[in-house]
Amino acid sequence: MAEKTKYLGVDFGLKRVGIAVSDESKSYSFQRDYMLNDKNLISKLILLIMAENVELIILGYPVNFSSDNTDATVSVEKFREELETKLRIEKPDAEIVYYDERFTSGIAAYNLAMSGLSKTKKREKGLIDSISAQIILQDYIDFNKNKRNSY
Repeated sequence: MAEKTKYLGVDFGLKRVGIAVSDESKSYSFQRDYMLNDKNLISKLILLIMAENVELIILGYPVNFSSDNTDATVSVEKFREELETKLRIEKPDAEIVYYDERFTSGIAAYNLAMSGLSKTKKREKGLIDSISAQIILQDYIDFNKNKRNSY
């Protein structure tokens, strides 16, 4: 029997990286705690990918309203290259895809504002990063489910 796999949603930032993981049916996304973007980031991500048996990494791709690249786009592309290099060594069967992340931070901040959490908790930027990763992942899941159902 084949082992169940999951998807990983990543909202890359220069200070923090938001993380979300799907369920095994790849129907729902669940936020995880963010990771600091430090020298251990790639190694920590590889451990998570292996522990969760991730087959696909959905990486938020920052473009502006006109679909043009932004300053952050270059950083995300560099991060993807570094992660792909490490994946080839550690876990070659996990693929990385980009997914448009426009509006996710704004949606995450709005959801947090409406959540009823304390003001201190609402200001926690890492929480916004993790919620953003969850939104990116869930949007990807829903988009692909709708695409399959339209044929």
